[in-house]
Amino acid sequence: MPFNIWCDGCQNHIGMGVRYNAEKKKVGNYYTTPVYRFRMKCHLCVNYIELQTDPGNCDYVIVSGARRKEERWEPGHGEQVLPSSPEQRQRLATDPMFRLEHGVSDRGVLERVVPTLTRLQEAQSAWKDDFGLNSRLRRRFREEKKTLKEEEEEAAALARKAGLSIPLLREEEEDRRLAALLRLRAPDSYEQRQRLKRSEISQRSWFGAGTSRTPPQKLGLGAPRTPPGPPPTPAGLGIVRRGAGHPGTPPGWGSPSPDRGDPSPNWGNPPGPPRCRPPGPPPG
Repeated sequence: MPFNIWCDGCQNHIGMGVRYNAEKKKVGNYYTTPVYRFRMKCHLCVNYIELQTDPGNCDYVIVSGARRKEERWEPGHGEQVLPSSPEQRQRLATDPMFRLEHGVSDRGVLERVVPTLTRLQEAQSAWKDDFGLNSRLRRRFREEKKTLKEEEEEAAALARKAGLSIPLLREEEEDRRLAALLRLRAPDSYEQRQRLKRSEISQRSWFGAGTSRTPPQKLGLGAPRTPPGPPPTPAGLGIVRRGAGHPGTPPGWGSPSPDRGDPSPNWGNPPGPPRCRPPGPPPG
């Protein structure tokens, strides 16, 4: 299909470039150029569409079965070469001055389009060796396909070994670095550990965990003083006096004191609990 049309049978749109099997026949000539007519069936209904070539305008004409979608533009806007009219061709053949002016304008057009033509020729020469480009492309495709197949097989083997039912993603450089650190039991690098240690030291308290800091007491002139308590005793200080017969006892410890009149041989020992007297009449 040379352009966009609307089918008269089903009123559907048929885009430009759709291929058809058509009946081709010659219906006339435009000077020495033959005029052909094409008859084809719509692929969406039973309607037949007839098109005909128009060599005079370098276009196609719809004969029957469809209507053209109007999307026309001026050929000069697209830098297309316009065909010469019969009157212009006649003047070129008979008028030397008109032919000279026409040649000058054609050379100006050529100078303007030379850069574009040069770029098109360079692009065409880059794709000139079709066989070499196709060979390189197919070789690259085979290498990539082989690599992808190896990665898929490795991922499938790892999934079977680990008992995973989820697809595994492609391994990246960051994944390799993290796996190497985990293998050495050090998920952080040396610089990260140093920074962490410095931060812990800077946040650590100057005092130990078991040291209790008592707030300082303010001494004022009018503050009441605490009265002194009784003097400490040997028993309160944890001093235990040994018996007289124990070796290493200093002399005088554990013996009765004649000054105090205490005949008890246990003088100097820590006092025991008070003894209770048996109930009875008081001594007379």
